[in-house]
Amino acid sequence: MATGLVITLAACSPGGNDGGETTGQELSILIGSSGDAETTAVTEAAEAWADETGNTVEVIAANDLVQQLGQGFSGNNPPDLFYMPWDQFQTYADQGFIEPYADDLENADQFLPALREQFTYEDRFYCAPKDFSTLALQINTAAWEAAGLTDADVPTDWEGLQAVAQQLTTDDQVGLSMGREYQRIGTFMGQAGGGVYEDGEVTADSPENAEALTYLQGLIDAGVLAYPQDLEAGWAGEAFGLGSAAMVIEGPWINGAMVNDFPDREFISVELPEGPAGPSTFAFSNCWGIPVESDTRDAAVDLVEYLTADEQQLAFAEAFGVIPSTESGSQAYADQFPENAAFVAGVEYAQSPVAFAGSAPAVADFNSSLETQGLADPAAVLGPFQENLEAAAAEANG
Repeated sequence: MATGLVITLAACSPGGNDGGETTGQELSILIGSSGDAETTAVTEAAEAWADETGNTVEVIAANDLVQQLGQGFSGNNPPDLFYMPWDQFQTYADQGFIEPYADDLENADQFLPALREQFTYEDRFYCAPKDFSTLALQINTAAWEAAGLTDADVPTDWEGLQAVAQQLTTDDQVGLSMGREYQRIGTFMGQAGGGVYEDGEVTADSPENAEALTYLQGLIDAGVLAYPQDLEAGWAGEAFGLGSAAMVIEGPWINGAMVNDFPDREFISVELPEGPAGPSTFAFSNCWGIPVESDTRDAAVDLVEYLTADEQQLAFAEAFGVIPSTESGSQAYADQFPENAAFVAGVEYAQSPVAFAGSAPAVADFNSSLETQGLADPAAVLGPFQENLEAAAAEANG
């Protein structure tokens, strides 16, 4: 995931006419693709819309979405429509680079509330969530059965997670693995009743967050939690596919990874266990961004309505595994793909990762400190995180 802007956005967005034409327009679309399946699906959908409306489109799959998007804006030549990452949204909105069009959509009130909130800035719903993912717990069913565990043992709380992780740990596999980063560890903060930014206040060094880190350190000390790097894997999904970890915490993208790289791995996904304060997970999404005062605004908005319609989002789900961003679409997805129901259920209590303007470098520093210092002393990593986020928030708030 992108952790920050690569270059400074120094130029103004292109002005021009009022963008009122919806036919005869030439649109460029910049996406951060997960692979050929996504690129092909988005291209085919955009071309189908173009054929229906008398427009032309060019879909560009970025090598580095954040960098290329920043270069487009700084060069005063942004794409007409683009994936806007969740962790960059508030930075772009704060600097006035993106059009707040989402409330004008015919399906504006159909998007899931958590996703509307994620792309709302200063009480304005800016851009339509294109889809979403949450985090869930994946369980290797062969390892589960070999450990003598049954459906009744699926963990629903921290105590249960530790118990099954202990039972699943062997000489050749660890019970649980996940990325050593805020984007995973932060879910346990939420489960403890914590978080890092609430109602305009930085709360990174709270007792609840310390409790979450202490719990995770306990799993590490018990030898039942290991990070992917400790298992000679690039990410938790690889450790899971190799059989080095019996359980991992990942999003729905793990389905495609297993099909492509580890087709024999059989597993299930269940909701993350609750912590002392209840359930929590993270919701990740991109929105469809449009440059402010774009010449092709209205045509781009029309294309967004086409791409976010339930039928089209379900086609994307079939093609490359994303979950529709509307309430009706996500329910249809859960019915069509019951094995992924846990991801859909999670959006009801999901938190949005911290993403206010300027917060990305603070998150990157926190992730670096997790690598160098670990979790043994929560104050040692949460204290600097608090300071860095406070400085970023002060700058963002003027």
